[in-house]
Amino acid sequence: MRAKPLLLSTIVAIAIGAPRVGVADDEGQPRPTTSAAAQLPVEGELPAASAMEWLNSPPLTGAELRGKVILVDFWTYSCVNWRRTLPYVRAWAEKYKDHGLVVIGVHTPEFDFEKNVENVRRAVKEMGIDYPIAIDSDRTIWRAFKNDFWPALYFVDAQGRIRHHYLGEGEYDRSEKVIQQLLAEAGNGGIARKPVSVHPRGAEAAADLGSMKSPETYVGSEQGKNFASPGNAELGKRHVYALPARLRLNYWALAGEWTVGKQSIVLNEAGGRVAYRFHARDLNLVMGPAARRASVRFRVLINGRPPGTAHGSDVDADGNGTLAEPRLYQLIRQPKPIADRQFEIEFLDPGAEVFSFTFG
Repeated sequence: MRAKPLLLSTIVAIAIGAPRVGVADDEGQPRPTTSAAAQLPVEGELPAASAMEWLNSPPLTGAELRGKVILVDFWTYSCVNWRRTLPYVRAWAEKYKDHGLVVIGVHTPEFDFEKNVENVRRAVKEMGIDYPIAIDSDRTIWRAFKNDFWPALYFVDAQGRIRHHYLGEGEYDRSEKVIQQLLAEAGNGGIARKPVSVHPRGAEAAADLGSMKSPETYVGSEQGKNFASPGNAELGKRHVYALPARLRLNYWALAGEWTVGKQSIVLNEAGGRVAYRFHARDLNLVMGPAARRASVRFRVLINGRPPGTAHGSDVDADGNGTLAEPRLYQLIRQPKPIADRQFEIEFLDPGAEVFSFTFG
């Protein structure tokens, strides 16, 4: 049964009338705050918008949220940029849940497969997310916030006013201080100021920005670029492609029979390959089986050899892996030194669907 939609406007303008108290220091002792309202201006009120469905929670109402500080986190589960923020959001939700903070993850899909609620439900379980998730597949909440980014954080005080926002990765200490300040304004004292400590692994680990010279690259015709197979891509048609003799940095190519669509490319016959010349510590690929409940075996190479110690969390040292569901797959995490290298993935079964490369 589909959950009843939540009208987010029901939590706007919840007056609390509570006295302002200090945030605690590292030992938990109260520390006074000054001019909190001046430091965090009001950016607007929480807009009215409906969630299609809820995970991890019944529909939240004004009664449950009265006097709460709210952190709204826009995400989509295949986005590596959001994945790298998740350890912090997860830790804040746990640390401050008994101090008046409610984290609401608004899942707004980028790709069509992310509109499938069962896919989102599986991702939520696998990633250990237990705070409430609002399903926003029609982008109603996204548009109401006039948001354009994954990830995006909006910090809402106990009176339903947006007091701060942050787009993208980073500034985690600053974001946590904002949470602490809004909780203090709402009358929730006794909060340790020491920031959360996280130990991310796999795709959640912070990017090595100093070594990353490759950008996110889509392979569908809608946003695809730097395609290097001889001849043009044939949109919506089965076509046999070949790899060029050499790839330039940040260019990619196909070999085998593929169908190029708007969002993705689909392999029609076993043995098809995708190659990309990249410069980064990590290489990830958003992909999955084109048919539900199917599986597709694959093997990856780096500079023509198995990855060995450079393998990612979704392949072994010989480069072997299996597509079982559509998601982000971490294929390469290489040790230093980082240099231009050629990545190849060969699919041993037909039916692979590939969406985008991301790096870290």
